[in-house]
Amino acid sequence: MLIKILLLVLFVGSTIAIGVICRKHSTNVDSFVLGGRAVGPWLTAFAYGTSYFSAVIFIGYAGQFGWRFGLASTWIGIGNAILGSLLAWIVLGARTRSMTQYYKSSTMPDFFGKRYRSEALKIAAALIVFIFLIPYTASLYNGLSRLFAMAFSIDYSVCILAMAVLTCIYVVAGGYMATAVNDFLQGIIMLVGIVAVVLAVVNSNGGFAEAFDAMSQISAPAENAPAGSFTAILGPDPFNLIAVIILTSLGTWGLPQMVGKFYAIKNTQAIKKGAIVSTVFALIVAGGCYFLGGFGRLYEAPVGANGKVIYDAIIPKMLEGLPNVLIAVIVVLVLSASMSTLSSLVLTSSSTLTLDLIKRNREMKEKKQVLIMRVLVVFFVAVSSVIAILQYKYGFAFIAQLMGLSWGALAGAFLAPFLYGLYWKRTSPASVWASFGFGVIVMLLNTFVPGLFPAWLASPINCGAFVMLAGLVIVPVVSLLTPVKNVDEVNDAFSSLKEAKND
Repeated sequence: MLIKILLLVLFVGSTIAIGVICRKHSTNVDSFVLGGRAVGPWLTAFAYGTSYFSAVIFIGYAGQFGWRFGLASTWIGIGNAILGSLLAWIVLGARTRSMTQYYKSSTMPDFFGKRYRSEALKIAAALIVFIFLIPYTASLYNGLSRLFAMAFSIDYSVCILAMAVLTCIYVVAGGYMATAVNDFLQGIIMLVGIVAVVLAVVNSNGGFAEAFDAMSQISAPAENAPAGSFTAILGPDPFNLIAVIILTSLGTWGLPQMVGKFYAIKNTQAIKKGAIVSTVFALIVAGGCYFLGGFGRLYEAPVGANGKVIYDAIIPKMLEGLPNVLIAVIVVLVLSASMSTLSSLVLTSSSTLTLDLIKRNREMKEKKQVLIMRVLVVFFVAVSSVIAILQYKYGFAFIAQLMGLSWGALAGAFLAPFLYGLYWKRTSPASVWASFGFGVIVMLLNTFVPGLFPAWLASPINCGAFVMLAGLVIVPVVSLLTPVKNVDEVNDAFSSLKEAKND
């Protein structure tokens, strides 16, 4: 217990210190939101990776999908690294930085508003961000609370309050730069921790060969999974596995808190190095998490009162017998993963609400804008904390369901119009509206009107993957049928991309 407490105190102390030190880098809007657009490749790559992977991945997704797909769930981590990290940096990185600089936009809604010359689009995008980042933010607390309860026997509400207060302190104090530096520190902890945990769990099951052999003998007749299916290349359910890979990998291309990292990087040359660092980080962290979860069926499944497996409790169950020192490392690992993602989400939400809804076209001093964003950081953390406590007490949804709804709606609405907006001059405002409406409405109907869609779309995971892919078809089709605004300005914006190549 002493080791656990010492590690936590050291972690908390360094986190607060970084926030205080970085305060001088958050005096105006550009520095508070984007670190002055001068953040290096290593900090940006770690900020991208730590925002990507949180307790939702480590506790929620690794537990649920490891249980459902066995060792084939490792493909999710590989997809996150290749599609969600490497290709995202290559396809979006340089163009996002150059185009957002041309339009002088600090947020994704602001980019939509200026790229498509529509204040209404900007407001609609800001409302989507505001509404759908909150359930994702709330989902971060759940996995963390289960781990803290296991390690310290601390009440769930206390865990939430402690994490919320700590995150508020360093984000309010230091803005984006404080989150980026803390993300780097937290990313190192995540890399070391996940490697140690995977090795310890595999070793506790007699080594990889013995653990693999034990997994190959497990069958689940009720799930149509015969012996050997949990060690098969694509597992017992390839269709749903692919849907998860699409949602968790391609989804990053349309999430404002992820794409925003490309706004802040200092130049296009740094993007090449950042792409490599980010990909390696994702391979180790995401690959390790899902590989670990793949062995979940070697342990007794935690079952709820309704007789169903509690997916969020599988990973904590796997970790119970590990040495105290390693448990302490895991606690700090998950705390790091959760806080880095939480800070990114609340910073994105507060900046979007301030710049795109409150300020809009009104004159407002920079100091006042920064003050409002700091107040809203506290507000978003408080709201998400309350939702997390209510969700836990009344069992509204599993972590994966909350995250699936959030990712599906955001990426389903934003991915296609943002991607085409960077690459295709012919993209029309009407196509953006079509993508917004389709992504949000289909996700909401699927969540709140059960049975409306075919069974294969019932899961928010599958539905999220569907709306993202559908958007890639809807946007070009509608664009070809509707007019485009500000043609000359769009030509100038695309010309600026050529000039930025050697930046």
